[in-house]
Amino acid sequence: MEQLILATATTESSSVDIAQEATQKLNALQRFWNSIDWDQITLTIIEKTLYILFIVVLFLLLAKIGRAVINHLYKGYANKASLSESRLKTIHTLLGNTYSYILVFFFLYSLLSTIGIPVGSLLAGAGIAGVAIGLGAQGFMNDIITGFFIILEKQMDVGNYIKLTNLSIEGTVTNIGIRSIQVKSIDGTLHFIPNRNITTISNLSRSNMLVQVDVRIKQDEDLDQINLIIEKVNQELAKKYHDDIQNGPSIFGLVDLGNGNFAIRTTMYVLNGLQAIIKEDFLTTYVKELTDAGFTIPSTPIVTV
Repeated sequence: MEQLILATATTESSSVDIAQEATQKLNALQRFWNSIDWDQITLTIIEKTLYILFIVVLFLLLAKIGRAVINHLYKGYANKASLSESRLKTIHTLLGNTYSYILVFFFLYSLLSTIGIPVGSLLAGAGIAGVAIGLGAQGFMNDIITGFFIILEKQMDVGNYIKLTNLSIEGTVTNIGIRSIQVKSIDGTLHFIPNRNITTISNLSRSNMLVQVDVRIKQDEDLDQINLIIEKVNQELAKKYHDDIQNGPSIFGLVDLGNGNFAIRTTMYVLNGLQAIIKEDFLTTYVKELTDAGFTIPSTPIVTV
C-alpha cells in the first residue's frame, strides 16, 4: 500500500512539474508577443512598400524614357547613315539590350537594398565566383565588342567575298552576328567564326577586281597579227560585258611565263564576283579565234624553278 501511495505521489509531482513548465513557456510566448511593437512593424511595412512602389515607378519611367531616346537616335541615324537595314537593326537591338541589362541590375540592387538585404556583402562574398565567371565571360564580351565595331565600321556585308588572313579562311559572308560570323568557302564549307578570332579582314567586294588573261603564243609567229585578233575579240566582248567591265580590256603586251614560254596578256577591271566567268569567256574566244586564223597555241606544261 505504501508503494502505491508513493507511486501516486510521484505521478502527481511529475504532472505538476509539466504543468508548471508549460505555463512558463506560455508566459514567455505571451511576454514575447506583447513585447512586439506592432505599430513600428506596421510603419516599417508601409514605409518599405512606399519605397518599393517609388522604385518600381522610377525604373519603369527610366525604361520608357531610355527606349524613347534610343528609338529617336536610331531613326535619326538611319536617315543620315548609309548602313544597311540589317546592320542598323543589329545596332539598335544591341543598344536596347545593353540599356535594359544595366537598368535591371540597378533595379534589383535598389530593391534588395530597400528590403534590407546586404547586397554589398553578398557581392563581396561572391567575389571569387565573380572572378571565375568574369574570366569565363571575357571571350564572350570580346566577341560582342568586336562584333559591334565590325557592324558599326561596315567592315563587311552579307554577300561580300572576304579573306581572313590569320585564319587562312576565305569565302562569302552568309551571316554577320554580334557574337560570330559565318563564311561559306568555295567548296561549300560553312565556317562559324567567333568575332574575337578575327584580326585582319581582306574584303574583296568593295572595289572592282583585276582580271588578267594570258593567251600563250609562239614568239616566232606574227605578233602584230595576233595582237590585232586579240584586240578584235576585246572590242566584241567589251560590248557583251558592257555593264560588268569597269575599265578595259587593254592589251598589256608580251609577258614571259618562264622557261621559254610567252603569252599576250590582257588586263581589265570587272565587278566583283564575275572574274572567273569573264576570264574564261575571253580566254576561250582568244584560243578559238587564233586557232581559226592558223596560229598555234602551245600546250606544253609550264615548269617553273
